[in-house]
Amino acid sequence: MKTVLAFGTYDKFHPGHEYFLTRAKKLGDTLIVVIARDNNVEVIKGKRPVHNEEERRKMVEEFSTVDTAILGFEDFSRKKEVITQVNPDIICLGYDQAPDFQSPSPNITVVRIDAFRPDKYKSSLL
Repeated sequence: MKTVLAFGTYDKFHPGHEYFLTRAKKLGDTLIVVIARDNNVEVIKGKRPVHNEEERRKMVEEFSTVDTAILGFEDFSRKKEVITQVNPDIICLGYDQAPDFQSPSPNITVVRIDAFRPDKYKSSLL
């Protein structure tokens, strides 16, 4: 069984997010999504999210391809700990996500998912 891990903010959940999560799920059997905490969204994007972290977590977990959605650590620098805890086979990154971590294992494959209509479906544009 292959476990896929994805990270993101997922504010204003839209078809671009659906595309990303659907493509990620196709790479494995279980898809676990880590939702950015509100304070981290503010640091990364320079503004508070429209939906709070628990609302965003629920929206993502309700999407059909997601098996589990969890909140990340308050301390953004602990991303590697989440990876160690989940121990995925694959980590999916969106086309616009920086690989701001070092994989704790050489056995983890990092896959970048291409964009779905970024001219229309990008949270900052919505």
